[in-house]
Amino acid sequence: MPDTNQNHKFHSPIGAEDYLEPACLLGGAPMGQPEPPRPVDVRRVAEKLDAYCARRDFAGAERHLDYWLAEARFIGDKRGELALQNERMGFFRKQGREAEAVDAALAAADLIPVTAGEDSVSAATCYVNVGTVYDSFDRPAEALPWFEKALPLYELLLPEGDSRRGGLYNNMGLALAGLERWEEARKRFQMALTAMEGTRYGPWEQAITCLNMADAEAAEKGPEASEAEVQALLERACALLDDERTPRNAYYAFVCEKCAPGFLYHGWFAYGEELKERSEAYYDRT
Repeated sequence: MPDTNQNHKFHSPIGAEDYLEPACLLGGAPMGQPEPPRPVDVRRVAEKLDAYCARRDFAGAERHLDYWLAEARFIGDKRGELALQNERMGFFRKQGREAEAVDAALAAADLIPVTAGEDSVSAATCYVNVGTVYDSFDRPAEALPWFEKALPLYELLLPEGDSRRGGLYNNMGLALAGLERWEEARKRFQMALTAMEGTRYGPWEQAITCLNMADAEAAEKGPEASEAEVQALLERACALLDDERTPRNAYYAFVCEKCAPGFLYHGWFAYGEELKERSEAYYDRT
């Protein structure tokens, strides 16, 4: 992309300082010049997206994301564009729309070199998001390299108690289990449980990891040989989700909705239905 702010050479000796008003000392554009476009307020865009999704207005959420992505592109806000592509890949992944999620993931990855830098936390988070997209659509062989790319950056740049490290370990466990690398998957799941201790939504994230572990045990050993381990993991997940000390907010509703199929799959029919009801009750209230 050409640099539109570079100093061009003219045949006339008159310089820009001869015809532009000086910039205000308090900031802003020179007098008589248009204000430069402000970057997209990504935080407010994300808050509005959460509001759309909390009331399940997914069509409105998609229009919202499309509008601000177009705005970021129009004003040349590459950082905003990267953030919006991250939001889009997560949104489409949760909607089960594989083609759109993958397109957003690859677009975000292409923006890393010109925005966040390839050795930053922001880059690593994007790598995790891309890998999660692939793994969500049963493409673990394509997911794992993205997680492996993020791993050294997270372990170098984030403290041990950061929830993002726990999320990465959990996602790596899923990809490794999908590739039937059982021992490696088990190790990553245990690391995820440890990393989530004491984090804001740690109990819920641990519950998700417990269900992932139960699925992996059953897949590796079969339903009969794994029954005792699976039941213990389900009981632990149940206790974590029932912890009354955690808030009952939109994220809790999402986690309940996410966890319900796991309990139903392993025969906990009443509890699986109860989780679905908890999720529905929250959405009905909002």
